[in-house]
Amino acid sequence: MTIRTRVAPSPTGDPHLGTAYIALFNYCFAKQQGGEFVLRIEDTDQVRSTRESEQAIMDSLKWLGLNWDHGPDVGGEFGPYRQSERSDMYKKFAQQLVYEGKAFYCFATAEELDQMREEQMAEGLRPKYDGRGLNLSEDEIKANLEAGKPYVIRMKIPAEGSFKFNDYLRGEIEIPWENVDMQVLLKADGFPTYFLANVVDDHHMEISHIFRGEEWINSAPKLLKLYEDFGWQPPVLGHLPLLRNPDKSKLSKRKNPTSINYYKEMGFLPEALLNYLGRMGWSMPDEREKFTLDEMIEHFDMKRVSLGGPIFDIDKLNWLNGLWIRENLSDEELMARFFDWKFNPELLAKVLPQAKTRINTLSDLVDLAGHFVAGTPEYDPALLTAGKAEEDVVREALQIFIWELEALRTWEKSEIFAIAKAVATHFELKIKDFLEPIFVAITGKTSSTSVVDAMEILGSDMSRARLRVALNHIGVSKKQAKKLEKAYKAYQAQ
Repeated sequence: MTIRTRVAPSPTGDPHLGTAYIALFNYCFAKQQGGEFVLRIEDTDQVRSTRESEQAIMDSLKWLGLNWDHGPDVGGEFGPYRQSERSDMYKKFAQQLVYEGKAFYCFATAEELDQMREEQMAEGLRPKYDGRGLNLSEDEIKANLEAGKPYVIRMKIPAEGSFKFNDYLRGEIEIPWENVDMQVLLKADGFPTYFLANVVDDHHMEISHIFRGEEWINSAPKLLKLYEDFGWQPPVLGHLPLLRNPDKSKLSKRKNPTSINYYKEMGFLPEALLNYLGRMGWSMPDEREKFTLDEMIEHFDMKRVSLGGPIFDIDKLNWLNGLWIRENLSDEELMARFFDWKFNPELLAKVLPQAKTRINTLSDLVDLAGHFVAGTPEYDPALLTAGKAEEDVVREALQIFIWELEALRTWEKSEIFAIAKAVATHFELKIKDFLEPIFVAITGKTSSTSVVDAMEILGSDMSRARLRVALNHIGVSKKQAKKLEKAYKAYQAQ
């Protein structure tokens, strides 16, 4: 049997460190045994999925050196490798399960299901689908289908007992069926949910082992039961520990930058970042901290993974990156890395038109446009609230601006400015006054080149990271955080 693993990201946002972490361990497991690694794009979320996000994910994994044997760009015998291009297959299998009595139609509306959950919570119960679709007679189902009433297809779950499975890393795990919901397999729009598409694809792509994050443990019964319902041999399943912040909370962009692109733009070496991810919950037999991808593959043993949540410490990553620069790069190689990173014609072509009208000597460019190649600008935090807006207004407006930018699908100057204008209007601020703290956050100065142009050139990851740093400078208490969430709901409702 060919050992075959995969990574299957959803192209709905920035390329995440967690994706690279999971990809790395699956990659090393397969390659250590002469197997194959698959990249599959799970784009069944038609509202949030974008080709731009898909390309960013592929570019970031390639930058790290994680190349796949099968995927949307390289092809392979198990294609297509985008789920959106396999939709007819999922419908067929969902209907098969209905025909065999292992799944059922549910015609409940979203409003009816919301009411069901509210009633359950009012009774102190955990919100869960109540199985109402199972109570419909064949005549009722037929009538609803003939009338064209929208429906979803749900899988049947045993009412009592428990499910046991052997986790590759954790041994036997038992989960009561009462804790497992009757999962939707096919949505009303005809697209599959993660569970159905995942099982069908993994089976047809002959995936032998699946290593994923521990947050998916409770969904394992649904996943493995689908294999049983189809009569297919399930892959070996293992759950890796989650990456965590220094305070032990789950790694999140509110406490640590999580986009791979951020670390690329900051000037981290791909070898160092991959090395550091490899140290997350795993170690070389000789305990050395610095190693290459090839060395990790040579000595890799998934059983050596520690199940304690690995801490992602940027200071430690900085130290390791410095080792790679000093010990692995000649002066000529380091020069080449600088040119590839920022000091190249492509970036200068974007920056110089912004700076040309403001400089008298070439050396003026360093002070005027240094923020384009800086990491996180250093400045007096008092500058953020030194403008016309009160501190509470700056805090609230800045947070809403960040949240709106996180939902932005196309990172272009016009889109960024439109959001800035809308937030300024909401707070009854002139756009100039609203942009004062944004200027400081992005450039570290009170005046420089156009801040909106700078944000477009810097990109989404670096821009949002600098804005989050500014918000941290201002400070957000737990009480203020709740107030900000309410304010954002009011903003969205306007």
